[in-house]
Amino acid sequence: MGQKINPKGFRIGTVFTWGSRWFADNKRYKEFLFEDVELRKFIFKRLKTAGLEHIDIERSINKMKITLHVSRPGLVIGRGGSGLEESKKAIEKFLHEWEQTRATNLQKKHAGDTGKSKIEITVEPVKEPNLSAYLVATTIADQLARRIPHKRACNQALERVMGAGARGIKIALSGRIAGAEIARHEKFGVGTVPLSTIRENIDFAAVPSLTKSGYIGVKVWICKK
Repeated sequence: MGQKINPKGFRIGTVFTWGSRWFADNKRYKEFLFEDVELRKFIFKRLKTAGLEHIDIERSINKMKITLHVSRPGLVIGRGGSGLEESKKAIEKFLHEWEQTRATNLQKKHAGDTGKSKIEITVEPVKEPNLSAYLVATTIADQLARRIPHKRACNQALERVMGAGARGIKIALSGRIAGAEIARHEKFGVGTVPLSTIRENIDFAAVPSLTKSGYIGVKVWICKK
């Protein structure tokens, strides 16, 4: 079963919690859901260089709290908090524009609710970036895009993750690896990664590598102690 579904979704409520925490009625649930998806895309694109791992979004009546988990918090906060203020203004502008483009006759009753709500941004540092599946997968994808040999990139990632204290790691590459004309699938792994054991803390991420030859999918499973 662990191979058929997302390992993090499989463990929600036991090991992990929800990334979006709010309540909405039937009319607003769809709006909030789409808004969270687009907001995450915008923030990941804006803060890519800061090593952004994941985003938690909490909503209350007149408040939205966004928690950014990054490996380099100094790039987000900036000198004297200037970077954090710029990010807040950019998010407020994006939400306002998104509401305007998505507004329909039914939604116009609620248009502007998000803009009036207070936005709070907090930054949480990632203690060990080498134990984050998303950051490891992103590093491998960037290396493949720069034409670094895939075996070297994967083996270096295995060494870094195991050196950081992981119980096991598994990497899967799919696509036109090394520019081959025929797509193939390759796996690399060290240690133990029990996907079917719910109590195990397994981090998972899937990141695309857009190489000149084509699309290569990178999947990473990390079993933490």
